[in-house]
Amino acid sequence: MIAARRTRWNFALQHATNLCSDLQAPLLILEALDSDYPWANNRLHRFVLDGMAATAVSCRRSRAEYYPFVERTRRAGAGLVAELSRHACAVVTDHFPAFLIPGVTQAAARQSAVRVEAVDSNGLIPLSEHGRAFTTARSFRAFVQRELRGHLREFPDEHPLRGLPPGRRATLPASIARRWPAATDLLDRRSSLQLLPIDHTVTRAAVQGGEAAARRRLTVFIEEDLKRYGRDHSHPDANCTSRLSPYLHFGHISAHEVFSAVMTSERWTTRRLSARGGGAREGWWGVSDSANIFLDQLTVWRDLSFNGCEWIPCYMDYQSFPSWARETLEAHRSDPRRQYAFETLESAATHDPIWNATQRQLVTEGWFHGYLRMLWGKKILEWAPDPPTALAWMEILMNRYSLDGRDPVSYASFAWVLGRYDRPWPERPVFGTVRYMSSESARRKLRMTAYLKKYSS
Repeated sequence: MIAARRTRWNFALQHATNLCSDLQAPLLILEALDSDYPWANNRLHRFVLDGMAATAVSCRRSRAEYYPFVERTRRAGAGLVAELSRHACAVVTDHFPAFLIPGVTQAAARQSAVRVEAVDSNGLIPLSEHGRAFTTARSFRAFVQRELRGHLREFPDEHPLRGLPPGRRATLPASIARRWPAATDLLDRRSSLQLLPIDHTVTRAAVQGGEAAARRRLTVFIEEDLKRYGRDHSHPDANCTSRLSPYLHFGHISAHEVFSAVMTSERWTTRRLSARGGGAREGWWGVSDSANIFLDQLTVWRDLSFNGCEWIPCYMDYQSFPSWARETLEAHRSDPRRQYAFETLESAATHDPIWNATQRQLVTEGWFHGYLRMLWGKKILEWAPDPPTALAWMEILMNRYSLDGRDPVSYASFAWVLGRYDRPWPERPVFGTVRYMSSESARRKLRMTAYLKKYSS
């Protein structure tokens, strides 16, 4: 488990259990946590460890053997997958197109003594079916409207571990257990992370990770917030976002389960799908307005983000951005602008109270409001010395502090700030024809009095 860190609604785990059934072999589930990934810190580690604790509980109720490994010194996990593969029939892992995971997966394949298969559990339509990079949400939405019907019949099993054949459990060889001991002591939320070689200055978030916590959050959203999502999700004071993004990022819940829960609440069947498509946002699903807006986030914008990471080479390289956006930003690079040092931004010490509040929420909670993320990025573009620096600063701030950073959605958000998936707008200083956003406009449009008071200092 490297991306889909869950025991339910998981195509990779389902494929592994099918292999076990075919080969009459037991299943060993390795879930590992490195210490030397960029931005490794207490907040991210604790959330992953919460998920590992939940997976351990789920596996105890099955015939799968669960092996949680956490690096206590840098590079301590080197060679583990290669050694395990010598005792295996096959290695199954997750296909995930962003951050370090593609490189880690390729390294495991090179070192494995047996076949390695990476399985896509990311979205409702497999990334391999996309065929190309899409440049706008409308074009991708039209693709979803053409192709999704068939894939709605191909959801993963809700309980794949129930498919394991009867018989012996996997046994971890003693030599491996001695060299790479299981990290069962670290799964307790009261355990200390201070001895691990990670950044301890970024504190734990109050929100708990894991499958059970993700499912509780989904239930609250469906029962209490979904019906008002369309009206209130953009307003910080309304507190009406799903807050599922950290769980989706770490694979503690799947897009398939979220989709299923939303559609069950809507009493939906595929017969409600409109025959018309064409990329229009309204009318295709045949659901309430709130559900329609949420589904557009889940099945279009989220999957478009994964499409970019999968199909755009060097997707975070400034040179990969649309030529029109780079040309206009470069033409305005020397425009007079208010500039802040990175440290000023990180400490939320700008002149802008809305931006400062957004940054404080990110730093303290490990998450920040969805609409304000767009404004947050646009202001960094406005205040940084140049566009490539703005891109780098967004990545550092988001990936260090946010539980849902290091994700295709994060990278697509940075890219949108600089023009990807958008169109030219009326020209203005600094931005050129890249879309501009202002805090003054946000204050007029959004209800945020309580939000600003809460995060004012």
